[in-house]
Amino acid sequence: MSKAIRIHANGGPEVLTYEDADPGRPGSEQILIRHTAIGLNFIDVYHRTGLYPPPGGFPLIPGSEAAGVVLEVGQGVDWLKPGDRIAYSTNVGAYAEQRVIAADRVVRIPDGISDEQAAAMMLKGMTAEYLLRRTFKVKAGDTILFHAAAGGVGLILGQWAKHLGATVIGTASSTDKIELAKAHGFDHVINYKEQDFVAGVAAITGGRKCDVVYDSVGNDTFPASLDCLRPLGMFVSFGQSSGPIPPFSMSLLAQKGSLFATRPTLFVYNAKREDLDASAAALFEVVLSGAVKVKINQRYALKDVGKAHSDLEGRRTTGTTILIP
Repeated sequence: MSKAIRIHANGGPEVLTYEDADPGRPGSEQILIRHTAIGLNFIDVYHRTGLYPPPGGFPLIPGSEAAGVVLEVGQGVDWLKPGDRIAYSTNVGAYAEQRVIAADRVVRIPDGISDEQAAAMMLKGMTAEYLLRRTFKVKAGDTILFHAAAGGVGLILGQWAKHLGATVIGTASSTDKIELAKAHGFDHVINYKEQDFVAGVAAITGGRKCDVVYDSVGNDTFPASLDCLRPLGMFVSFGQSSGPIPPFSMSLLAQKGSLFATRPTLFVYNAKREDLDASAAALFEVVLSGAVKVKINQRYALKDVGKAHSDLEGRRTTGTTILIP
């Protein structure tokens, strides 16, 4: 019997239970896959704690990205066959040894990229792609600020932004994380526990500040992130690891320089199949070229996912973490 991690109610890591779970057979336009590696992301924590309501209710199998092998294809699926290597990023359901999934939500893994790499980079890498290439189109000469520079998205985005010719500023909480971020494309990294990052950005930029701020931290960095933007700059809030941003008046954006603000999500950006294909292709291209390197810093057995969640929330992880079924 296949195993999966389920949660039956919101709570701490202890609610993640390792159970028998029959994936069923694929229906029309679906495939059955066996996971070989599963990504760990903060959105999984949000689903566990209830910050994001569980899609479809309880019981819930969390998990938003994985790689694996096709075991069986359903009617109408003519572009995949058993044995093909695939990867995906979706809303929930990845914390399982096997699952049935809509075929149009997966992409083939190209030669030169391992299953572990693919599982580690689909959600984080395609997040970096839409942030850099679609939400705010970063170009040579731009200056960006990215919070949590040593996190999974940060280590990919830092390299990609540098490849695009931007000046890349980050924030991190320790010397080790600062060095890790600098090894992954960041030109400057501010230790936010020792220095006011607003003052740090002003000093680094000579007072010009940034074209865009990418913020997945939320409560702890707002509204200070707005003070790092030059007039007409863009504030991009794409996560809330420290808690949600409190409600604020839109006039605050006017007061701080006619700023733009947006709260994007990957699943909207890649809802159309053509957008998913283009995003994955762009990600695979920069990884295969060597411009972006994906290193896996932590591995946990799927059954030990509770420990993985505790370490992630306790900021004891860096970069990318995967679960092994």
